[in-house]
Amino acid sequence: MLRNLPVLLDGYKLMVTEDPTVKMYEKDGKQVLATDTEGASLYTVTLFVKPPADSSGRMGKGMEVKVTLETDPGEVGEGSRVELVNPRISQWEIDGRAGVSWRATGVKPASPQRTVTAA
Repeated sequence: MLRNLPVLLDGYKLMVTEDPTVKMYEKDGKQVLATDTEGASLYTVTLFVKPPADSSGRMGKGMEVKVTLETDPGEVGEGSRVELVNPRISQWEIDGRAGVSWRATGVKPASPQRTVTAA
């Protein structure tokens, strides 16, 4: 399985669609706090990821992804445009199902869009 593949998201628009939360999982019917190997809390944020326009100017379709964050996302909330710090993906397979999980060191507000004006 491929793990921790870096993802280049330059030009992609990322918007928070659900407020970040502390990551939890179920164990023996109880909710348990998810932590990293040192015991620090993990967080999740749901983002809508939209690709940049192609050479003809057409915008591609986007998709919603849940990202595990290794640090507290701070004041980032629903509707915020953000950038991921150190984004990566990993393959997974459990009980005959397979997919890709997203992970990042953190999240920060997106840099303002630069506009180009004709002279």
